[in-house]
Amino acid sequence: MLLLGYRRGSMQRKIILDNTDEAFALMGVLNTYASLIDDAFCVDTTLSNDGLLIKGDDLSGEQAEVIWRILLDIYHKEGSISERQVKQLILAASEDREKTYNPSNGEVICVSAKGRPVRPKTRGQALYTEAMAKNELTFAIGPAGTGKTFLAVAMAVRAFRAHEVSRIILTRPAVEAGENLGFLPGDLQSKVDPYMRPLYDALYELLGADQFARSIEKGTIEISPLAYMRGRTLDDSYIILDEAQNTSPEQMKMFLTRIGFHSKVVVTGDITQIDLPRERRSGLIDMKRILHGVAGISFVELDKNDVVRNPLVQKIIAAYEKDEEKNKKGPHMQKWKKSNG
Repeated sequence: MLLLGYRRGSMQRKIILDNTDEAFALMGVLNTYASLIDDAFCVDTTLSNDGLLIKGDDLSGEQAEVIWRILLDIYHKEGSISERQVKQLILAASEDREKTYNPSNGEVICVSAKGRPVRPKTRGQALYTEAMAKNELTFAIGPAGTGKTFLAVAMAVRAFRAHEVSRIILTRPAVEAGENLGFLPGDLQSKVDPYMRPLYDALYELLGADQFARSIEKGTIEISPLAYMRGRTLDDSYIILDEAQNTSPEQMKMFLTRIGFHSKVVVTGDITQIDLPRERRSGLIDMKRILHGVAGISFVELDKNDVVRNPLVQKIIAAYEKDEEKNKKGPHMQKWKKSNG
């Protein structure tokens, strides 16, 4: 149980802890987590006989207290705290969000093959999973590392396990990122497999290798290039189109018109990483303008604050965004900004 002992305007706040396990988990190895929080908010956090003492001015002390409170809640629910969680909470608080998101409060989407609960880790991811649950068609646009693909696959696995759909279909356009598909060795399937690897990885983690192999053999899970979708009607399925920024407008229309009865569709993409030739327009760019106001369709935009990979990825994305602001926007970005008003 968490008891806060401070007076508004005072220079010290106290968080009462139940035992030393809580203290060690919160502070981190060699006080790593405490150092991160202290440096971020210019406070001084120390251990007392019965809890944590936080010294700092009113604003910084309050921000640090919120972080510690959420971390303690995470520890109670998950039994551990990671450095990544600490850094994500610090980033959220530092950017003055209205309310720092507590990942331990997120709904568990499903449980992985190793028994790990899968849940949204940021506010943006929570909105994303809510959109997928409520809508027949969800578009998720955001940079690398924001969980677009993994959370979509997790929602598909949940729907499949609950018998809401009879199969999972995952597809991607086979577009090279600076390499030539024709130069890869092997037959067509072996050439296509590298493009599908992120989808394989997500399913391996959620289902385990054995169940994944059985599902592929039975046809209840299908992973194939986008070109293979032409001419099909996809009923009773959970369908994910990944890397949709690399579709042409014609391919996007073809894909969306494949949707059958009792199906859900998630389209993910990153408009900052379009691998199409410059003269070709991305099929993802105009979707919000074209489909605006259509019932059953949701658009979710994730950003660097939703990155759940190495914190360095957040810094890289921020650096690229800063550089783009200094230069003229390319035609893809101009059209995207225009379609978003």
